[in-house]
Amino acid sequence: MKHFINLKDIPAKDLRKIIDDAKKRKRKRKSFNTLDVDKDNPLKGKLLIQMFEKASSRTRLSFYLAIKQLGGGTINIKANELHLGKGGESLADTAKILSTYGDGFMLRTDSDKKIEEFSKALTIPIINGLSPSSHPTQVLSDIFTVEEIKKKSISKLNICWIGDSNNVLNSLIAASIKFSFKLSIGCPKKYKPKKFVLEWIKKYKGNINFYHDAKKAARNADVIFSDKVISLNDKVNKTIKIKNFKNFQINTKLIGFAKKDVTFLHCLPRGSEVSDEVFLGKNSKVWIQALNRVHVQKSILMYCFGKLR
Repeated sequence: MKHFINLKDIPAKDLRKIIDDAKKRKRKRKSFNTLDVDKDNPLKGKLLIQMFEKASSRTRLSFYLAIKQLGGGTINIKANELHLGKGGESLADTAKILSTYGDGFMLRTDSDKKIEEFSKALTIPIINGLSPSSHPTQVLSDIFTVEEIKKKSISKLNICWIGDSNNVLNSLIAASIKFSFKLSIGCPKKYKPKKFVLEWIKKYKGNINFYHDAKKAARNADVIFSDKVISLNDKVNKTIKIKNFKNFQINTKLIGFAKKDVTFLHCLPRGSEVSDEVFLGKNSKVWIQALNRVHVQKSILMYCFGKLR
C-alpha cells in the first residue's frame, strides 16, 4: 500500500514510472469513448471513496473518470455527513470505517494535519487531492503535459512560475528537485514561499531562483505556469494583494521575454493574473492540461493500489 500525499516524499523513480504509465494509457485510449473501460480492466471491483472539504471541479471529475476507466467505481461523501471526530467518533475510527468499505481514499482538505492523521489510521491508500501546503496530483499531471507538448524530458527545459506562493508552487518546487529541472519564480518580495519550503530547497540544492521582477523570471522560459492570485479561501486584504501583484500579470508583453514557442499553463480557475490574450492565445494549453488530469490520476491510482509494474 502506497499513499500519495506529497511529491517530496515519493521516490523520483516512482514519479517517473507513474508518468510513463500515463503516457501509455493515454495512447491506448485514442478510439475509446469517455466511459469505456481500459482493455486490461486493472481495478475491476475496486471502490475509491472521495471526500471534498473544498470546492472542486477538475479534481472531482478527473478522479471520477479515472477510476471508471480503470474498471472500478467511486462514491463521493461530504465532510458534514461524517462524524470526523465529532459525536464520540474519533478520526481514527472514521478511518477504520473507510478502510472497511473502500479500497482507496481521496481527500481534498483545508487541513494538512487531517491528511497526516488519516494516513496513520487508514489501512487503504490515501491520495491528497489538495491541501493547504500541497497539490501533488495537479503538478504531476502538469509535468506530463509539459513533456507531451514539448516532446522532451522536463529536465531539459526552463520552467517559470509567475504569481503567488501557494500549494501548487510548493509541489512544483518539489517536482523541480525530483525531476531536476530549472525553475525560475517571479513574485513580490512579501510573497515568497514559507520557511519550511525555502529550507527544503536549500537542503536539496535545487536549481531554483527567485526574482522580484516578472520580466527576469520569464526570460528564456520554455513554460510559464501561474495560478489565481486571490484563491477562494484567501483571508487577506484582497485589494492590497491585487495591487502588489499588478506588475506580475502574464500578458503578451511579458511572454515576449520568454522563448517564442513558450507554453502557458494554468491550473484554473483563473483571475486577473493572466490576460485574455494569453489565456485564450496560441501559447496557452490549459484545456489539454485539464484533460490530462484524468490520465495521470489513473496511473496514480494504479501506483497506490499496487498495480503499477
